[in-house]
Amino acid sequence: MSRSNLLEKRTAMRYNVLLWMLLVTGVLMLTLKTVYAEVYKTNEAFLSEVFAGKVPTPAHVWLRGDLKAQVNKILMHPYGKLRVKYWKSADKSAWILEEIGKEKPITTGIVINQPGKISKIEILAFRESRGWEVKYPFFLKQFLNAALKADQQLDKPVDGITGATLSVRAVTKLARMALLLHQHETARQGN
Repeated sequence: MSRSNLLEKRTAMRYNVLLWMLLVTGVLMLTLKTVYAEVYKTNEAFLSEVFAGKVPTPAHVWLRGDLKAQVNKILMHPYGKLRVKYWKSADKSAWILEEIGKEKPITTGIVINQPGKISKIEILAFRESRGWEVKYPFFLKQFLNAALKADQQLDKPVDGITGATLSVRAVTKLARMALLLHQHETARQGN
């Protein structure tokens, strides 16, 4: 076998090994992504539960001017949407919001009652590899009956979870954002 044929054969083998490694890496990445993407409850199931099967037509709040600045301040980054969808009945509003924990969004359902306090909060989907403890009732019950103070902070403390700091921060930001948007819409509608 000539030297050039030997080099071609080695090059082809290296190329095949590289392709195989890329394929295995891709499969592993997809598997890990799937493992860590957990949907605990669909948005539809959450809303049906909140409104006893009679889900109102969704409404929207447009994020403009001062309201947009307040949302961005709460989140500590620009919010990526121009409007936020919500559902409202006579005595409550429901918000399904997402915020990044470390790298992936955490989908949270939040219900605000008419006095402007959180009456229900639930993690609907969690996509991170750590910090999933925020889904448990022992953590979420801290938000019940929380309201928003004038400085846009919650009026009650929220204890963190060791190893879930970024997830705790994300859920806390979403609670504050839902309360702010509820206040805004209540004031705008004169309720």
